[in-house]
This record gives sequence, structure tokens and C-alpha cells, in this order.
Amino acid sequence: MLDRKLLLTTKLINWSITTLSIAVCVLAMYTRLPGMTLMGIAPNWLLIWLVAWSVNRPVLLAVMAGIALGLVQDSMTVVQADGLNAVPTHMIGLAIASGLTSLLQKQRYVQEDFISIALIVFGMAVIVETMHAIQLVYMGSDANTIWLLHQRIALGSAIVSSLWSPVVYFPLSRWWRSLEGRED
Repeated sequence: MLDRKLLLTTKLINWSITTLSIAVCVLAMYTRLPGMTLMGIAPNWLLIWLVAWSVNRPVLLAVMAGIALGLVQDSMTVVQADGLNAVPTHMIGLAIASGLTSLLQKQRYVQEDFISIALIVFGMAVIVETMHAIQLVYMGSDANTIWLLHQRIALGSAIVSSLWSPVVYFPLSRWWRSLEGRED
């Protein structure tokens, strides 16, 4: 009985910390501290969280988390659109990024350390921004303008996000690793 209560308490604490870390990343999207931006581009905190979480998760679960966080980001960033203009979604890019991150770890192409996570975040930031640009072009925006802006945005986002990735990855990975020992 005591083990069951301890397991339930541990799971409740884990869910609370996971949810709180997502909330902090959502709020950090609007924070611009000195040294945090590059060319006016801030880190993609939800992508960093998603990569840290997806590294040791099954592909389907990672994709579902990417979709959920994409919907959260869309709800936080969508501007009031009139009936004629569609707004591109972050859901597609985050779902692809989380699925690819999960596949990378499953194939053991990379190890789970700071440099590997930073490289994964770099690549996934480029993918997320590219998916956003593709949607904008598909929706009728000027392709030349979008692709010129895409280069600056994708590279800036990738650099800044990969540099800040240890801030999210290190504490969360330590926490999740400590839980693995408790649940066995």
C-alpha cells in the first residue's frame, strides 16, 4: 500500500513539474532579457522543451506532444484574423521536429548530452521555421520575401535556441532520469 501511494505521489509530482516547465516555457516566449535575442529573434522555448522531452520518448507520443504544444503556441501567438486570411500553424513544424527527435534517439545516431541536444535543437529550429515559411508561401504570401526573411529567422532562431537549450534540458533531464530509478 505504501509503495502504491509513493508511486502515485511521484507521478503527481512528475506531472506537476512537467506542466510547470511547459508553462514557464510559454511565459518565456514573451520575455526579452539582454543577451537573449539575436537580430531581434528570441529562443523557441517550446521547441527546446519538446526536444528535451522527446529524446527518450516513443515517436507517436512525441508527435502527439508536438501537436499539443503547437496548439498551445498557436493559441498564444495567433492574431485576430479576418474570415479571409488563414494563419499558419506551429503544430506541423513542432510535430515533425518532435517525431524526428524521437527517431534520432531511437536509432542511436546521437548521444544524450549537451552538445548533441544543442545540435538537435539547431536542426529542429530550422525545420520548424521552414515549415512555417512553406505554409506562408502556400497561403499566398510573396515567396521571394518569405524565403529572404526565412533565412535570417531560421538561422537566428536555430543559433539562439541551441545556445539556450541547456537551460531547459539540464534540469528536466536530471529530473526525468531520477524518476527512472524510482519507478523500476
